[in-house]
Amino acid sequence: MTPSLAVMALVVLFPVLYAVYTSFQAYTRRQHEGFAGLANYQEVLGDSYFWDALWFTAVFTVTSVGAEFVIGLGFALIMNQGFRGRGVTRASILIPWVIPTVVAAQMWAFMFNVTPGFINSLFGLGDFNWLGQSGWATFAVVFADVWKTAPFAALLLLAGLQTIPAELYESARVDGAGPLQRFWHVTLPLLRPAILVALLFRTVEALRVYDLPQVMTGGAFGTESLSMAVRRYIVETPDPGLGSALSTLTFLIVLGVGVVFVSMIGKSVISEGSEER
Repeated sequence: MTPSLAVMALVVLFPVLYAVYTSFQAYTRRQHEGFAGLANYQEVLGDSYFWDALWFTAVFTVTSVGAEFVIGLGFALIMNQGFRGRGVTRASILIPWVIPTVVAAQMWAFMFNVTPGFINSLFGLGDFNWLGQSGWATFAVVFADVWKTAPFAALLLLAGLQTIPAELYESARVDGAGPLQRFWHVTLPLLRPAILVALLFRTVEALRVYDLPQVMTGGAFGTESLSMAVRRYIVETPDPGLGSALSTLTFLIVLGVGVVFVSMIGKSVISEGSEER
């Protein structure tokens, strides 16, 4: 192994291995008390805060990634067309993605707030409190994330669309296939690797979400994510052992999802290679 690879491996693996080591240690007010075995994991798994954070993270991931994929695919299909003003359209669609997440979160917190209530004024909803009640607070956070990140999914899907040869669409058109049939039998199968890459990036990011719910709701009304719970355990509680156990569990969840997607991408590439031969 070259020195550069050794340094990179050390930088990447050290925080993970240190968190795993700390998760098996007992602390009292940050003072090391000795080996704790699985006690920290038992306490975390028996804490309703962990399951509430896991539930919000799962709901946030499924709904936001699903909506971002559908909207991103629509944007990508539009940006892939040749029409006058396509450059301006592409730039307009990508604007939300370049805005820093904290700035976008603060902007949407302001929009969904009761005072001055821009969205309430726009739709005539009076003093409806979007961020002050369970369910609607989750909706507001998911909405802000979809607005911010759907262009990123569109960018990845557009890259995949531009690798599909135009001759395939022409052949399908000559054979009498309509727009919907061409989309279903040509676009979607050939776009599969790009779809999996987009879902991988967005799913992993969504599972680690922190800044959006932190800025918009502070984790109130059932919007505390796993990353926010890790911070609370380590910084506010403070118990490095419990925080490390929670961060290790979060890491394993993200790693498991990542491995599933990478495996699917690998199978897709192998399948395409076999078809080409």
